[in-house]
Amino acid sequence: MKRKIFKWTIRISVVAVLLLGLLVAIVLKPSLMYANKTLLGNFTVYHDKPLDKELKLRLDNATEILKTSQFYDVNIKFDICMNDGSLYPSLLQVFLGRAFALGFTSNKVALCGTVNIKDNYVQVNDCRWNLTQLLAHEETHCFVFNKFGFWKSNPIAHQPLWKWEGYPEYVSRRASDQIDLAKNIERLNEVIRKNKDEWGISFADSTLSSREYFHYRLLIQYCLDIKKMTYENLLKDTTSEQTTTTQMMNWFTTQKIN
Repeated sequence: MKRKIFKWTIRISVVAVLLLGLLVAIVLKPSLMYANKTLLGNFTVYHDKPLDKELKLRLDNATEILKTSQFYDVNIKFDICMNDGSLYPSLLQVFLGRAFALGFTSNKVALCGTVNIKDNYVQVNDCRWNLTQLLAHEETHCFVFNKFGFWKSNPIAHQPLWKWEGYPEYVSRRASDQIDLAKNIERLNEVIRKNKDEWGISFADSTLSSREYFHYRLLIQYCLDIKKMTYENLLKDTTSEQTTTTQMMNWFTTQKIN
């Protein structure tokens, strides 16, 4: 009986390893799940349906935003995986969670919501995220992964979410109504005053950010622009999110007084 249990344990383990290996292969080689691929500069776009010609513009605009990041690397060539029929984005979300998009490894971005390239947004339910900024956000994750490596990146490194998601938001949110820290803090406070349970923060282009991510962005902007920290130093710093928020709000109060 023990011998049979041992044999079945070995068989199940082997099958599990093979399935895991197959899954990893699919994730790392999206061409296995797409009908087409198109080269657009430094980007290989995987897709099932014909591409909108304006996608190149969105990718180029995201690249211009990314040049402001200290981790920008011109040598990285990205795989962009569209959500236009392939099961690839849905497969990723089973393991990585539901999202507008996912940036992972050092060069892969999967768009998971409904993509409207012409009007420059990705939609999940009734919420729209600016497509150009979303691409920049997810590519920033890839640049950070490339810089720090597998073991020092999330989810392995367990970096605080406000630091890990706040930095890509800090890099990607460069529209004219998003760059002034004091005005953005006031905007967040106003939303909370009106409805403390409000999920999103709306922008001039009718897209939004989650309130949580918006708050993270403000904290990163405060640490990098006001406290003059580097992102690497911030990751090493042990100051909590709550304490950093208190410090930021104290700074904001002084700005209002002055």
